[in-house]
Amino acid sequence: MEVTGKIIAEFNERGGVSNRTGNEWKAKSYVLEVPGDYPRKLVFDVFGTERLQAFNIQVGELLTVHFDIDAHEYNGRWFNDVRAFRIDRGQAAPAPTVPTSQAPVAAPQAAPMAATDPFEASSATDDLPF
Repeated sequence: MEVTGKIIAEFNERGGVSNRTGNEWKAKSYVLEVPGDYPRKLVFDVFGTERLQAFNIQVGELLTVHFDIDAHEYNGRWFNDVRAFRIDRGQAAPAPTVPTSQAPVAAPQAAPMAATDPFEASSATDDLPF
């Protein structure tokens, strides 16, 4: 997936040593604001020293972030994990437009129902038992 927006916040770098492999790791979280009539915000992580240095993300930058979404369970609760794997800089966010082929169309009007007398005798061809 990819989302284009402006970096509005960054969090402190985290790090540690993996219990499984014994290797050192580093990660940092950022908040991306996606423009629109109702701006949305997305928190994502950059994992790995090499990516942190290569991406060098700064608050205020306009970026297109390519990311993977995954979830994991911990103590019976589920948590989302959104990790960036590629960053494209300086790409303007496309303005939301509605192509003319997908423009909203008025709902179709129901055909008027013929006025009938509910107390009218049933026709001779009516084969209903009641």
